[in-house]
Amino acid sequence: MSDSITKIEYTVPEEESGSRLDQFLTKKQPDISRSFLQKKIKEGKVLVNDKKAKAGLKLTNGDHIILYHEPPKELSIEPENIPLDILYEDEDIIVINKPKQMVVHPAPGHYSGTIVNALLYHCKDSLSGINGVLRPGIVHRIDQDTTGAIVVCKNDYAHNFIASQLKEHSISRTYHAIVHNHLKEEQGTIESTIGRHPVDRKKMAMNVKNGKHAVTHYTVLDPLNNKYTYIQCNLETGRTHQIRVHMASIGHPILGDSVYGPAKCPFHLQGQTLHAKTLGFIHPRTKKYVEFDAPLPEYFKKLLTTLKG
Repeated sequence: MSDSITKIEYTVPEEESGSRLDQFLTKKQPDISRSFLQKKIKEGKVLVNDKKAKAGLKLTNGDHIILYHEPPKELSIEPENIPLDILYEDEDIIVINKPKQMVVHPAPGHYSGTIVNALLYHCKDSLSGINGVLRPGIVHRIDQDTTGAIVVCKNDYAHNFIASQLKEHSISRTYHAIVHNHLKEEQGTIESTIGRHPVDRKKMAMNVKNGKHAVTHYTVLDPLNNKYTYIQCNLETGRTHQIRVHMASIGHPILGDSVYGPAKCPFHLQGQTLHAKTLGFIHPRTKKYVEFDAPLPEYFKKLLTTLKG
């Protein structure tokens, strides 16, 4: 057996008795997809009580599980000459207006064409190394189909300084979105916990076990045609899919969001109409508050005009 393979062992507690093996392992290994774990089981890389197991096996109290897992190899990410919409740049940070369909950093299925590939070409070696080979300079991110402002750090000092503000929720982040249906209240606040969906690991869900505190403040900018509403969201926290989950929870999913809203969209959009409009924080070098505004993308502006009728 390869030296790089890790032997992971579990003993099934009484409260998990009756759980399916693949479900149990997904809870224990949230960074590994269920389909990947099921593949491991089929390959005989999972033993229960020293015997090769099947994915649908029901566990009982005291069962001994062994998972043989080989972590993915660190890849060499290549610089790519991809144009970037740069809102601001200095020796410490670079603020980018991210377009739709562009992934922030390499991940399975997206090892090229990302913002990181473009940054490696633009910045050369001037990116912080705290997040490793796959995410140099990346201190926060936005979804593939969300547009707008993100800040990237060019050195470890700036990275730690910005990261501490993110941890304290002191960074100012304002998003613009178009949501389904008419909002009766001009403004409101949604507060919950958000965590990984217990069944669909690609989704997030509210009030799940081990979820993290999440707060979104929203304000109506334009009622449009009363079938859709143009809103502004201010994040008090920054959880994965936070605005998308929160707005869907009150009956106003974001237009174009097929994950948390209707599967079909009448406007042929590429994902949700969600834009990171403004980003503000204390600059790591000057220690002064700076704020950056990312103009709405053309598709978003045209859609607003159409919906106003």
